[in-house]
Amino acid sequence: MLALLIQTLNITAPVFAMLFMGVLLKRVGLIDDNFNRVASKLVFNVCMPALLFLGIYHADLAAAVQPGVILYFVIATLAGFALAWGLAIWRCPRADRGIYTQGAFRGNNGVIGLALAASLYGDYGISLGAVLAGLVILLYNSLSAVVLAVYSPDLKSDPWSIGKNILSNPLIISVLLATPMAYGQVPLPNWLLTSGDYLAQMTLPLALICIGGTLSLAALRDSGRLALDVSLVKMVWLPVLGTLGAWLCGFRGAELGILFLYIGSPTAAASYVMAREANGNHELAASIIVLTTLMAAVTTNIGIFFLQWGGWI
Repeated sequence: MLALLIQTLNITAPVFAMLFMGVLLKRVGLIDDNFNRVASKLVFNVCMPALLFLGIYHADLAAAVQPGVILYFVIATLAGFALAWGLAIWRCPRADRGIYTQGAFRGNNGVIGLALAASLYGDYGISLGAVLAGLVILLYNSLSAVVLAVYSPDLKSDPWSIGKNILSNPLIISVLLATPMAYGQVPLPNWLLTSGDYLAQMTLPLALICIGGTLSLAALRDSGRLALDVSLVKMVWLPVLGTLGAWLCGFRGAELGILFLYIGSPTAAASYVMAREANGNHELAASIIVLTTLMAAVTTNIGIFFLQWGGWI
């Protein structure tokens, strides 16, 4: 358990370091709102697609395809999305409902979920986690595009426009391109992979600095109750319900553990980028990311301890 705590802190501490770096750079005047806006577009359109493409391209997608786990995770994600949207309609102003919904159901599986799965289950955790990561990228980005379009002042929400937003989303395009290439083991030149890796390595630091540069005490005060409400749904209620459902369906061992880690991961940094792209309340999105990442160091360890204590993983 101590090793898992250290592993969790090793993952979350750099995230907070980059967030506070953004706060500091904004405070001393080295970055401003225009930088955050331009850099967020760069992350969304270039850097993050490169990260997702290379992550799937290099993964052994055929090593751990578990149809039962995949089907359950899809159902749990759709149910969590529906629950989060329902709560958003009930608990927050219309303008913030897209941000609330996205923050409550969209997890940071490609970084924190996958890293913890690897720390618990080694190569098997990496293989099964990579399969789920490719799946959730399609699910999360498609569902987020729908709910953000419905409430965005700039995006059209008719079915044709939503469909175009989904299919033109650079993150989804990168997954759709990478998946057949990974399965077919299509070779790419080393110079292209190296150049893509340079872009991919910029993604998380740049996205987190932008989030930190957006944060302010006034914004945290204004969105405090709503951000805390979203964070409790994301880090407590959905993991409890999702993991209980998996247990009732008969999942045990690594499959149950990985499902818990993925359902219970903190809100993804990409949610901030998409919120900004949709001209939504990106300050609320940033607050949700910070709170859920902080809570993850506690809730993840409690969940793993309880599941190990019960002998279920």
